[in-house]
Amino acid sequence: MNGPEWQYDEFACAGIDYASREEVAAYDAMHRTFRDYAAATAQIVARLGLGRESTVIDLGSGTGAFTLHAAPVCRHIHAVDISRAMLDYCRAQADGAGLTNISYHHAGLLTYEHAGEPADAAVCVAALHHLPDFWKQRALQRVAGMLRPGGKFFLFDIVFPAAAADLDAQIGQWLAGIGRMANARLAGEALVHVRDEHSTYDWVMEGMLARAGFTLAAKEYAPGFQTTYLGII
Repeated sequence: MNGPEWQYDEFACAGIDYASREEVAAYDAMHRTFRDYAAATAQIVARLGLGRESTVIDLGSGTGAFTLHAAPVCRHIHAVDISRAMLDYCRAQADGAGLTNISYHHAGLLTYEHAGEPADAAVCVAALHHLPDFWKQRALQRVAGMLRPGGKFFLFDIVFPAAAADLDAQIGQWLAGIGRMANARLAGEALVHVRDEHSTYDWVMEGMLARAGFTLAAKEYAPGFQTTYLGII
């Protein structure tokens, strides 16, 4: 692991540990029942203004939900994940689709070292919450340093509304709703997310992005604590 000996070990996964191909395949199959990877990627590509000359860093690339669908329209994608099993799964899907413009990096937000020219954009979907707030800030500063001037950062995660007077009730309703929308397994993972992972408050996240050097072009708080930020460096 890069960095000083006191650095947070992002490979000691908070929450569910997707270390085996079987777990990864089950995760991907479950998420495909309620997520449209291609449509979500098309929206991100449009918002970031990506095209044939774009180099993008996918931080927390997972099974390739973004990477595999963005690669055909971009020059190069750097897929970064702390799970080697996730990266192997993504690589197999890419090889099957004949995609050759993806680099795979067994690293995370704190350990990925971007080589070459600064990237045009970075994407981080549902990965930043694995880090405690101190380390989120350092991760965001690192992301900012990977981008060219004017580069864009798309961040999606679960973020909690600090001003909500009934947050406990909202969390309970959210967990129950996930069980109805998907299945008991996903509801259990959401419970682990709240209990063991590190989603933070809205005002904290906005402040960290600003202090990392990002100008927020958009911030969107949707039902289910689903939050999107578009930052420009």
